[in-house]
Amino acid sequence: MAKDRYAPKPLTDIMAGLNNRLSAYAGKSQALDKQQVLLKEFLGPKLAEKCRVSNYRDGTLMIEAVSAAIALKLNYLKMDMQSHFRAAGMAELGQIKIVANPQATARLSPTTDKRDPVGKAPGNSRKMSQQTSDYLNAIAASAPPSLKEKLERLARHGKK
Repeated sequence: MAKDRYAPKPLTDIMAGLNNRLSAYAGKSQALDKQQVLLKEFLGPKLAEKCRVSNYRDGTLMIEAVSAAIALKLNYLKMDMQSHFRAAGMAELGQIKIVANPQATARLSPTTDKRDPVGKAPGNSRKMSQQTSDYLNAIAASAPPSLKEKLERLARHGKK
């Protein structure tokens, strides 16, 4: 009888195939974490928070920096950095490539968006002074009708 290719596969067969890939990803992730720790040891906490180890393949360590200025500074330190990594057990490290990636800022900073459901940021409760409200009303007196209405509506916020 012919094998039905659309027949469901046993879960153990699927997990066996995924297990090898997942363990490879976990191993690479742990290696990158160790390399990030070495980078932080070498650069210090201030500079290390502005860059990260993004990849290591075939003896090449890739480092992302948040700006071109940081990348330039890291390029000056590249040879000393390479010596530091080799002394820490990465004898096969052949070169370090440093790339400026402004989008790396989002990955480096563990910021969370703490907005309330209305969309207003916490602690952003600026109040308009009565004097500012009076200025807006004075400007609205000589403004065209479409702008006058908007300025008066804005000035009412200062009276609350």
